[in-house]
Amino acid sequence: MLTMNKPLSVAEADERLRYWFDACPAAAVALSGGVDSSLVAWYARQCLGKELCTAYIADSPSLKRADYHEAIAFCQRYDIAYKTLATQEMQNDNYTSNPNNRCYFCKTTLYDELVRQVEQNVHGAWICSGANFDDTGDYRPGLQAASEHQVYHPLLLCGLGKQSIRELAQHHGLPCWDKAASPCLSSRIPYGQDVTYEKLTRIEAAEAYLQELGFNIVRVRHFEKDARIEVPSDKLKLLQEQLSTITPIFEQLGFQKTEIDQEGFVSGKLNRGIAL
Repeated sequence: MLTMNKPLSVAEADERLRYWFDACPAAAVALSGGVDSSLVAWYARQCLGKELCTAYIADSPSLKRADYHEAIAFCQRYDIAYKTLATQEMQNDNYTSNPNNRCYFCKTTLYDELVRQVEQNVHGAWICSGANFDDTGDYRPGLQAASEHQVYHPLLLCGLGKQSIRELAQHHGLPCWDKAASPCLSSRIPYGQDVTYEKLTRIEAAEAYLQELGFNIVRVRHFEKDARIEVPSDKLKLLQEQLSTITPIFEQLGFQKTEIDQEGFVSGKLNRGIAL
């Protein structure tokens, strides 16, 4: 198993990925619009050519519309063949009931469809994800679903963590190199509280509003009918100053109460308490 004591240099990261794709017969890349999967799609296109690389974008209610459109724009910019998939995880009670392995059911739905796409279109293509080395340190039930579907993780397998990924994406001039992490909208809802279309729409609108105010990194956690806002600790004072303006907007969106998480933004905060 690869171990990583420090981020890879751009040259070494590039060499590892090109060597990995040399062995790949064809790639079906699960593209979310984030820097990780975008980098995988870019390398697949560069190394394999357009005919042997297709990006698949899940048109899911839990994917921000902005991310969906950015994923399409990325493919168009770099001449990457792509298809959009209308995933059906919201029809699965195992997903909408929001257990702590919710991500497993979401990824199972996605990978089931990708397997069908590969069999119909480019039989023998490797399904590739944007999972990276840093993901091994967090609770990621989606990786179990990936294992069950023989999904490959080129970034993880090459030992690339987030810093190396961003540096490599910047080196190649990819516009998403500094894009803030944007996990699925369902991750804003505490485990055990149902995932609904209404909640996902409300969260997306609330975060979009806060980003318009200049909070680039933000999470709106949806606790029953209340909103709890997370921003980086150095932005807490600014958020507090604007709370009186934000609250009535959130009320219009359907939140009964709006509060600030005084700890500040912590990625994966709702995973606390889950045994890894």
